[in-house]
Amino acid sequence: MPKVRPFKVLHLLSACLLLAGTSLLSLAQVPKNAPPEPASNAPDSNGEVHQPVISSGKNQQGDQAPESDQSVETLKVNVGVVQLFFNVKDKRGALIPNLSKTDFQIFEDGKPQTVKYFTAESNLPLTLGILIDSSGSQMRVLDMEKEVGGNFLSQILTPKDLAFVLDFDVNVNLLQDFTNNTRLLKVALNSAQINTGGGGGSIPGMGGGPVPQANGPRGTLLYDAVYLASHDELAQQVGRKAMILLTDGEDQGSQLRIKEAVEAAQKSDSIVYVLLCADRGFYGFGGYSGQGEMKKLTQETGGRVIEVGNKMEKLRDAFDQIANELRSQYNIGYVSTNTARDGTFRKVEIRANNKDYKIQARTGYYAVALKDQ
Repeated sequence: MPKVRPFKVLHLLSACLLLAGTSLLSLAQVPKNAPPEPASNAPDSNGEVHQPVISSGKNQQGDQAPESDQSVETLKVNVGVVQLFFNVKDKRGALIPNLSKTDFQIFEDGKPQTVKYFTAESNLPLTLGILIDSSGSQMRVLDMEKEVGGNFLSQILTPKDLAFVLDFDVNVNLLQDFTNNTRLLKVALNSAQINTGGGGGSIPGMGGGPVPQANGPRGTLLYDAVYLASHDELAQQVGRKAMILLTDGEDQGSQLRIKEAVEAAQKSDSIVYVLLCADRGFYGFGGYSGQGEMKKLTQETGGRVIEVGNKMEKLRDAFDQIANELRSQYNIGYVSTNTARDGTFRKVEIRANNKDYKIQARTGYYAVALKDQ
């Protein structure tokens, strides 16, 4: 079994529990042998509230991430170059290769920008996160996800790439930190187990999720998982970055909202794909309602949602599509005409001169302030 590292997620009890004269602050479940790690959500001296983080950006072997190359630097103000990875497709959704920078125009907040460099970078190092939903609704599809996900990792990863695996249910657990060892990654995937929190009531961090749930699933901390994978893992890396979520898209009890999850993914410069895996029979006739939020998450970051259901072949095909897209990316860079580093969101649009081409790219970036570097 791989070592499991729980993410530190702070949970406050809802006001209804205060009626019992109790004011509790608890961490997500941790193994009995894990040392306590102090955390606080109180504002610091700058008035900022610090979100939970994990303690290390190293892989489980203790290796540091590869040194960065300026050509693959992320969106940081000390570099000054805004970099975007994107795909181009025709009307039928087929990928279009072999285009040049003269085939595109780029705009920031509606203003044209000058392209500084342009390449078709299908072989740049890739940093990948696999997030697997292990809540009760995934009981009938989890084994399928493990098998196909493991095969995908063997297919996509090269010796220069890195990946990590985490699962989320009533907790968010880092099953394997950054490594290019596909055997370790597969072991981590296979260690994911369905966790509904048991019958332990609705105390946050004790199987009930951050918000006590009177009815329905005990907890699926989807938004918290996206935030932590983005903020604590991918934001610490440089270059091409992607995140793949295997989930039904339903969140139950996250401390954070979808807006904050999207923002964290954008700030980490990560492309997010969501493979909607679920046995619809679990939800009865009402269906499930997570598709809208997942569509927002993927569109804002340059990925997309792929409907899988509980079909093995659909899941294999979805992973094949993602592999092809990651190998067929273009890389465009420019220096913004807006030199202010105020932390605001800048909308970016890449336009193809051929109106029949469709661009799949993130919608913008944050002009990170100096104090955030």
